[in-house]
Amino acid sequence: MATYDRTAELHALDATKTGVQGLVASGCTSLPRIFIVPPDKRIPLPPALPTSACTSIPVIDLSSPDRKQVVKEVLRASSEWGFLQVVGHGVPQAVMDSMLDAVRAFHEGKYEDKALLYSRDSEKAIMYHCNFDLYQSKVTNWRDTLHCRMAPDPPTSEELPDSCRNALLMYSKLVKELGNTMFGLLSEALGLGPSYLTDIECNQGQIFVCQYYPPCPEPEVAIGTSQHSDPGFLTILLQDCTGGLQIHHDGQWIDVPPVPGAFIVNIGDLLQSCLVVS
Repeated sequence: MATYDRTAELHALDATKTGVQGLVASGCTSLPRIFIVPPDKRIPLPPALPTSACTSIPVIDLSSPDRKQVVKEVLRASSEWGFLQVVGHGVPQAVMDSMLDAVRAFHEGKYEDKALLYSRDSEKAIMYHCNFDLYQSKVTNWRDTLHCRMAPDPPTSEELPDSCRNALLMYSKLVKELGNTMFGLLSEALGLGPSYLTDIECNQGQIFVCQYYPPCPEPEVAIGTSQHSDPGFLTILLQDCTGGLQIHHDGQWIDVPPVPGAFIVNIGDLLQSCLVVS
């Protein structure tokens, strides 16, 4: 067996500043070893279930006039699942679609433009990279990321990539409003005043992690994102129509098919322990 120098391969990938998309563009037909998940670590596909037996995270309509019922549903979903999907959230479909198109345009854009933003300096407001934990994780994920810190210290408009500047600015404003709505509902779900979580500044940060998963030549032995929990207070996730997201619930991995017009809300580690049904 040929000698495998994982560190050298990681540095070689990093040095290209083109990420996984660069491998695809170069005509890669088999996975470099750094991306291969060991057989004993692969999560088997769940058995096919009849439609009537399928379960998924609750979908909650935030536009309902019955606020008490919405708060009750948010509490139940947060306590039992740690996730919920929200519709009636006030973010127009056109803005959601524009954001997805803009992120795709960035990742599929010119390599020289992306290379200018390529960095592992976490202090930067805007950066592009392949795997934030490239040198720490045991398996490299098949994904590239555009990382944008929009609050509390936002970048200037000129710092944002041309391909997604306008979409980011509009999306940031509207998702910030949605986040405040969710913090209000969660505050009430905890039996507190509706402004409690925002009063203690849980809503001050806003970071966009814009993931891109290029077509993979061997998807059966790779993974887009390793299993993890989110360390913050709240994650608001916009899926495209591709799917592939799973969550761990009651000892099993459950598919989360995209729901048109919905956001997925993930209760982060900092908030999770508070949401216990009394």
